[in-house]
Amino acid sequence: MNPLVNPLLVGAADAPAIKPAVELGTPLLLTIAAAGIALLLVLIIRFKIQAFVALLAVSILVGVAAQIPLKDIFTVVTNGVGSTMGKVALLIALGAILGRMIEVSGGVQSLATHFTEKLGAKRVAVALTAVGFLVAIPVFFEVGVIVLVPIVYAFAKIAKVHPIKFGLPMAGIMLSIHVAVPPHPGIVAGAGVFGADIGLITLISLIICVPLGFLSYWVASIMNRKDYELLPGVKAQVEEFGSDSLVHVGHDGPGARAVAPPRPGLIMFLIAAPIVQILLGTVGTLTIAKDNYWYGVASFIGNPFFALLVAVALSFFLLAVRRNWSLKETGEIFEGALPPIASILMVVAAGGVFGEVLRTSGIGAALSHTLDSLGLPVIVLGFIISLALRAAQGSATVAIVTTTGLLTSAVMEGGYSPAQIAVIVIAIGFGALGLSHVTDAGFWTVIRYYGLTVSDGLKTWTVLTTILGLAGFVLTYVAWILVGGLAH
Repeated sequence: MNPLVNPLLVGAADAPAIKPAVELGTPLLLTIAAAGIALLLVLIIRFKIQAFVALLAVSILVGVAAQIPLKDIFTVVTNGVGSTMGKVALLIALGAILGRMIEVSGGVQSLATHFTEKLGAKRVAVALTAVGFLVAIPVFFEVGVIVLVPIVYAFAKIAKVHPIKFGLPMAGIMLSIHVAVPPHPGIVAGAGVFGADIGLITLISLIICVPLGFLSYWVASIMNRKDYELLPGVKAQVEEFGSDSLVHVGHDGPGARAVAPPRPGLIMFLIAAPIVQILLGTVGTLTIAKDNYWYGVASFIGNPFFALLVAVALSFFLLAVRRNWSLKETGEIFEGALPPIASILMVVAAGGVFGEVLRTSGIGAALSHTLDSLGLPVIVLGFIISLALRAAQGSATVAIVTTTGLLTSAVMEGGYSPAQIAVIVIAIGFGALGLSHVTDAGFWTVIRYYGLTVSDGLKTWTVLTTILGLAGFVLTYVAWILVGGLAH
């Protein structure tokens, strides 16, 4: 080893843990935390400061106020970024690339057409809800809504109805999956903070989201009995769509020159492949002894990084190579998937910093002891805190990351099993589903593309997301009982 590097590594390994210069009392620490969160919300909501910058600035201020030595502040910042991004950056990036490949190839439209043909024109809303469920697993919520808009507009024109009739139930289940199912950034970041098993989270959250899909369709069908005003701009766009627009081969670029869209079975295979691989690995690690060779094989195969990498490789051969895309064009698609997630990655990183500051300052431990004295289960507290943060500042990712940061000490010191920790993360995720309103970019995406007024959006979208969030928590609490959570 380089003789100059070796002393640095040894020194880093032997460095004492960073602690506050002065031990503050629990009331003061909680006051600092509350003031920090309040300042965070004011910066994001009132002054429209980007969430990454706001989180980073507030984290530094909280660290200083909590008496972390100034010389150690940015060491804590670095530790927070590294511990969080090391667990989630690759997942988010690979998930974005896979979703982009499916989007550009025309696979989303292929799925929509397939389900519509199978279920019939009268069950278009059911078909689109099913499509939304599948598409939402690899594709970000806003992207999924936008990609499916042409399909919604075309069906709305044919049926001569408001686009919300078809779009509302679909968007509802898509957001449910976005907040609770990996590889989406919020839930992955929350899992990273707690060290939760991604495979268990995927298995449990997907099972919970199935009944939520039915609930989204049922609640939306009740809401859609009422007629809503269609904004003139969207009305003009809907009139441009007809039955010939149901199948879109792709967007500008390689997909636009393809002879036909990929078969729906192929798209379902690409979506399901990483999920099945992760679940197989999870089952293997749960059933095979740790000293067995095959335990290592199962752990390797089921690693979410590897599963998504395999899925991206499959999409390269099955979508790009078989459709005669050039290497340059395919590379541009891969590149195009990454810039949109830069902001998300930075928010996740800053959220990791915030969580690290809370742990190092002792705020996390103080909150943990205070919550214990209240007697409320950590799963309930996680849901309530996440829901409040979601309503206040809009971002589901920020709500999940901030909540997991606050509860890290309570969870880490609580003696919970891997399954129980996974369920806690999912509960926090469903907390970030409810109360989507004017502070949420997703709210504006839905009402903008579906032609709703703000008032109608609050009456429909906000109510639907809140119902789905509460229902998701109820089902998660059932899972909490099944994994022995009531014993804590």
